[in-house]
Amino acid sequence: MRARGHRVLIVVQNLSVPMDRRVWLECAALRDAGLGVSVICPRNPGEAADETLEGVRIRRYRPAPPARGPAGFVLEFVWCWLLTAWLSVRCARAEGFDVLQACNPPDTYFALGALWKLAGKRFVFDQHDLCPEVYRSRFPGGSRALETGLRLLERATYRVADHVIATNDSYRAVALRRGRLPAASVTVVRTGPDPQRLRRTEADPSWRNGRAHLLAYLGVMGPQDGVDLALEAMDRIVHTHGRDDVQLVLVGGGDCFDDLRALAHRLGLDDHVTFTGRVPDERVFSVLSSADLGLSPDPLNPLNDVSTMNKTMEYMAFGLPVVAFDLTETRVSAADAAVYVPPNDVDAYAKAILDLLDDPERRDAMGRLGRRRVEDELAWEHQAPRYVEVYRQLLGP
Repeated sequence: MRARGHRVLIVVQNLSVPMDRRVWLECAALRDAGLGVSVICPRNPGEAADETLEGVRIRRYRPAPPARGPAGFVLEFVWCWLLTAWLSVRCARAEGFDVLQACNPPDTYFALGALWKLAGKRFVFDQHDLCPEVYRSRFPGGSRALETGLRLLERATYRVADHVIATNDSYRAVALRRGRLPAASVTVVRTGPDPQRLRRTEADPSWRNGRAHLLAYLGVMGPQDGVDLALEAMDRIVHTHGRDDVQLVLVGGGDCFDDLRALAHRLGLDDHVTFTGRVPDERVFSVLSSADLGLSPDPLNPLNDVSTMNKTMEYMAFGLPVVAFDLTETRVSAADAAVYVPPNDVDAYAKAILDLLDDPERRDAMGRLGRRRVEDELAWEHQAPRYVEVYRQLLGP
């Protein structure tokens, strides 16, 4: 491919790159296959606006002001779309590209894809989220008009795309049903962890705060992520079951971070719960290497039931058994490496945690199963060939 000079431009609005691990793995896979790779994404504090990192050209723009209400989200989408469009022109002039890959949310970059298709480019839709389901899950009982608008944007994206990449079979089924796409136009590429990078290091006993057992949560803390349910389960563990030997570390941040800290205080859990906020990978690895099990408290809602939770697979990569609510795609990911409880049942969730903490042999066996499943089936090395094949079909061998 290198001889022909093929190049892919990837645009992503949700996270900066390389912080977006899926996008960075995709960049590396394309680069290793001989393709040139450019990226357009928002800029975090301290990041360069324009740099080449490990052979990948990255252009970053200043993010929009924090969104507040529907008008704020519209402003954010317009801001990001216009800056991305401008940087795509700069990319076309500087190094050129043959394929534009858009990663959602939001489902607004089909318009940019349509414009570049007029110039002979191809458009690939890498669907990270189901935006109508995101809206229904975050705003139950919200505006039907807004949900209809999101479905129209999604449908337009499907129609413009030359190929759709889905993160799991549930998302693929949506693309086939709602997008009315032929099966050959949708490829499943799961977000697989890198087992060489994600592995246990030396445990740090200080995370336990002097207690015998350590629970870990890693990920976003938004309205639909269930961290409030994890705190309520800790309330049952500490105050109902009288267990003073359990510590919980919550790693990450999000819209609900401050509300969750306030909830932990109201529940009398200040000494039993550690909030780290967003921290470097070394600190994340330290927590997961020190924990006894990982929590996936994602409640049942239209989005979570069909979404792959990256944190679940990352727990497995560190050899941690998982306690999760019984969701369709969580079972696909974790299989026998997790204990499943009825969705949104906090009492059952707390009891499942305690049962697992009190059975170290079972924990060890589940942890080994999870690590082996990551290495043998879920790791990115098993997903990358399918991803690269999409571009071989579009661009030729």
